[in-house]
Amino acid sequence: MAGSAQEPIDLYYWPTPNGWKIAIMLEEVGLPYRVRPVNIGKGEQFRPEFLAISPNNRIPAIVDPDGPGGIPVSVFESGAILQYLGRKTGKLYPADERARVEVEEWLFWQVGGLGPMAGQAHHFRIFAPEKIPYGIARYTKEVARLYGVLDRRLADREFLAGDYSIADIACVGWSKMWERQGQDIGEFPHFRRWLETVLARPAVQRGLAVTADAPKT
Repeated sequence: MAGSAQEPIDLYYWPTPNGWKIAIMLEEVGLPYRVRPVNIGKGEQFRPEFLAISPNNRIPAIVDPDGPGGIPVSVFESGAILQYLGRKTGKLYPADERARVEVEEWLFWQVGGLGPMAGQAHHFRIFAPEKIPYGIARYTKEVARLYGVLDRRLADREFLAGDYSIADIACVGWSKMWERQGQDIGEFPHFRRWLETVLARPAVQRGLAVTADAPKT
């Protein structure tokens, strides 16, 4: 990204699985960006200036100064941001409709299933002030079911939807935290192979390494 004259995208970010998605995508497609930290531990996501960008008070969000028609645009929700950046760059989000449907199926599988269920597993297993066996068991088992879905999907293909895509980017941040979700990765050999493959990508490593206190351009 060094030497680019393009004005950077502002990434409203905190290092979480949802935040990582967009840092990884920006690294993969080579767009210049700068981090605008939103400290969710201090409640900064509820500030009015952030609410104007992200009405649901959740990170990540972006502001692209070079939006459609050259007019700045803000985008919130990680899945929508991945789609926007894929369309903007023509990368990791196929233009062919049949291929795009396949990518979108697994993208929405993640934002509607894997992310929320893994997040609940984290909450009940680690953060809940009271350990509730029912909650722990429910979400640990549901994450295991979802990893089983991934494992079967990946039994005969390298990536989730043909070529490497925003579907894989959406899933990797949550998937790499399998231990916190009470999973045995040895039970999912195809999932494990996929996870190791994606985590070995240099852009993925750079995206996961983005910190909130070191703005990047």
